[in-house]
Amino acid sequence: MTSVSAVPAISGVLESAVYVEDLDATEAFYAGVLGLQRIARVDGRHAFFRCGAGVVLTFVASATRVAPAEGALPVPTHGATGEGHICFAMSASDQAVMRKHLEAEGVAIDADFAWPNGARSLYVRDPAGNSIEFAEPKLWGLE
Repeated sequence: MTSVSAVPAISGVLESAVYVEDLDATEAFYAGVLGLQRIARVDGRHAFFRCGAGVVLTFVASATRVAPAEGALPVPTHGATGEGHICFAMSASDQAVMRKHLEAEGVAIDADFAWPNGARSLYVRDPAGNSIEFAEPKLWGLE
């Protein structure tokens, strides 16, 4: 594919989505355990949470595969099957505090290690089995 004009700059990721089954358990994890602010919820379909300058979207996948009703917003159907992944930016010192908090909340730690470039990552699972990572931005050279 050949471009005839310059590609406009993308300024960042505005939203990330994971797919879940139980919105009550999802809200208890993202708002209760992680402390993210819930900004919207539609029972049986989704719950959205503020995270810094972005938004974490949690969808019941089967509900997002249904075409919008007549007169509704024309959001295309979507959805995924299986476990997804989301990574939150967090300093190594805050990861240490988060690890203690997660353990106190009964959340199992999947992994906690330093990458070859020295960045630290902490991994857990949300109630739907999605892989949730907390990593230093230097993992991707963003510091």
